[in-house]
Amino acid sequence: MSHFPEFEVVPAVDMEGGEVVQLVQGERGTATRYGDPVEAAERWVDEGAETLHLVDLDGAFDGERANAAAVDAILDAVDVPVQLGGGIRSADDAIDLLERGVDRVILGTAAVEDPEIVAEISDAYPGSVMVSLDARDGEVVVSGWTEGTGLDPAEAAGRYEELGAGAILFTDVDVEGQLEGVNRGSVERVTEAVDIPVVASGGVASLNDVRALRDAGAAAVVVGTALYEGAFTLAEAQSV
Repeated sequence: MSHFPEFEVVPAVDMEGGEVVQLVQGERGTATRYGDPVEAAERWVDEGAETLHLVDLDGAFDGERANAAAVDAILDAVDVPVQLGGGIRSADDAIDLLERGVDRVILGTAAVEDPEIVAEISDAYPGSVMVSLDARDGEVVVSGWTEGTGLDPAEAAGRYEELGAGAILFTDVDVEGQLEGVNRGSVERVTEAVDIPVVASGGVASLNDVRALRDAGAAAVVVGTALYEGAFTLAEAQSV
């Protein structure tokens, strides 16, 4: 299965306590709430989304999948590929989700702590692992963006590609959730390092940002706050 044969704009449905939220720079307590996750998912599909990006924020912070019921309801409600991250800590967790109908699992901290998990899941479900690399000041950070790893994002991306990752989700934490624009150079370095699709996330505030990430080589871009706040429509972003 080929992911993102053409450039895609992927709406984010970030969930905390069973509601859609958007955080500023990943900080808990900064959430703006946007209602029911299933309604949000259905809205984006109705507006033309070809993929949905789901994040279980409680899972990401606490390591427990707290929004599983909402995820299951979204899987039942929509008929587009769904990628899910947040709190997936083991190969068993990931394979369980893939068996339930999630198309791609997004691994962050778990992949950094135990890279072999990527190979293990990929052996069972080729191409299904998206490794999430979050960078701050040019360094990969983990555990809710609190801990530096000393890893260079482009080098790390190459290593996960060798382990069988089907895609890389690259987030520039310096610009995340602030609607202040994107850092095209950091994205370009990662897209040039690998042949698998790189999905860019973080900081998209305008159609120019979408265009910049596409031009930087991103296969897709995840957009959250800007869509929820009406900075532009999904259709506008898809036609840049």
